[in-house]
Amino acid sequence: MRHFLKPLLCALTAFVGLASLPATAQTLDAVRERGFLICGSSSSLAGFAQQDADGRWSGFDVDLCRALAAAIFSNPDLIEFRSYRGEARFAPLQTGTVDVLMRNGAWTAGRDTRYGARYVTTSFFDGQAFLVPQSLGVVSAYELDNVSICVADSFGELKALDDFFFANQTGFQEVVYEDVADLAVAYRAGLCQVVSAPGRQLQAIRRDLPDPPQHRVLPERISKEMLGPVIRQGDDQWFNIIRWTVFALINAEEVGVTSLNIDSLSAARTAAVRRLLGVEGDFGAPLDLSRSFMSDAIRAVGNYGELYDRHFGAQTGAAMLRGQNALWSNGGLLYAPPIR
Repeated sequence: MRHFLKPLLCALTAFVGLASLPATAQTLDAVRERGFLICGSSSSLAGFAQQDADGRWSGFDVDLCRALAAAIFSNPDLIEFRSYRGEARFAPLQTGTVDVLMRNGAWTAGRDTRYGARYVTTSFFDGQAFLVPQSLGVVSAYELDNVSICVADSFGELKALDDFFFANQTGFQEVVYEDVADLAVAYRAGLCQVVSAPGRQLQAIRRDLPDPPQHRVLPERISKEMLGPVIRQGDDQWFNIIRWTVFALINAEEVGVTSLNIDSLSAARTAAVRRLLGVEGDFGAPLDLSRSFMSDAIRAVGNYGELYDRHFGAQTGAAMLRGQNALWSNGGLLYAPPIR
């Protein structure tokens, strides 16, 4: 009897948990009635979401929120942005505190199926990488051998290191910390030669160093992480609005539409451009949006390439190569379905 009751109690607990989630079928209506979009990310991170001395938010995540607000209201400033400390945060979604998390923990089967949440699409590809000083003289992770590596043993990073160096028949000395915040401190103090963590975290560490160009994030990724917007389950309309807003930014880069030239392209003859701008066809109607929702988003924040360059390009003082986040036509993984 004991073995029967435990699964039954677990099933009842799961049912009650899902039943307590807020109704989500009318997210767009709720956002419109409120008059602004509430979105956030799982933590503040340089390049993705950071707050200045006046409390203003900026970053890749923030601009994706602004694009979504532009798609809904034709005004990118109608947003409230919130950052939640931690790797993965689902409670703000479950309670309706936010409408969308533009970045949460990396997409996994467990996160996509256990918490009443739904990952919309990938807006940023990442994985575990290596931060090294230029003085080490390496340009590839496959050149690393007999180096000391600072690593946080929290999400399988140490195991990934063991697997990588074993497969390449090379060696390393681990310098293990519990918290990723300790990695930057240890690296700056010379307690290790290399840091290994997700590329986005390494880039944030690099940007905070006294001389970022004297350090590089090696191009290889030894794990697979996909990041992107997350919403509550049960609202297909909201899912599609966010997905096609992101897809619009990717397609815009592919066909050469930018925030600078968009107003001069209304007479373009290329069908792909005309559909993107809402000049031909009405792809907003099924979403209860204006026919110009995609062009409104692009006009507000630019295409994906502009977005990436703004927050990770040379002007940041610590440029990060596009790598996996380049368009598929340029050797990357970035791909969006056509608008037709």
